[in-house]
Amino acid sequence: MLKLAVMVALGTGLFSHALLPAAARDAGNFNGAWSVDLVTESGMVCDSRYSYSVSVQEGQVRLVSGRNATMTGRVGPDGTVGLSVTNGTATGAVSGRLQATSGGGTWKVSSLCSGRWTARRHTTRTAQAD
Repeated sequence: MLKLAVMVALGTGLFSHALLPAAARDAGNFNGAWSVDLVTESGMVCDSRYSYSVSVQEGQVRLVSGRNATMTGRVGPDGTVGLSVTNGTATGAVSGRLQATSGGGTWKVSSLCSGRWTARRHTTRTAQAD
């Protein structure tokens, strides 16, 4: 039961960052520039492929380029990805996992379409806004 309570607290951001072990706090392992390709596997209303450039900084994901899209979410210290991507009027959920230089998972836009995504790391440096 305690494990479930900790998982819920972590998921909702209620658990103090300072109480986590150092390894669990190190979300910077995935910092840098990434290319992400989403491929549609089912559904006819989505394009067959979407490509994005993203930046990860201390677990926060920021969209660098993409066709009129917005992205919110995080990469966990273990590489677990949980994002929401909005493109026009469609919003989808993205989940999966990153490793040191690559990653992948699935995405879905309600019952309209779904598919897989792959990511490739370009650099460990992140773009800084002026």
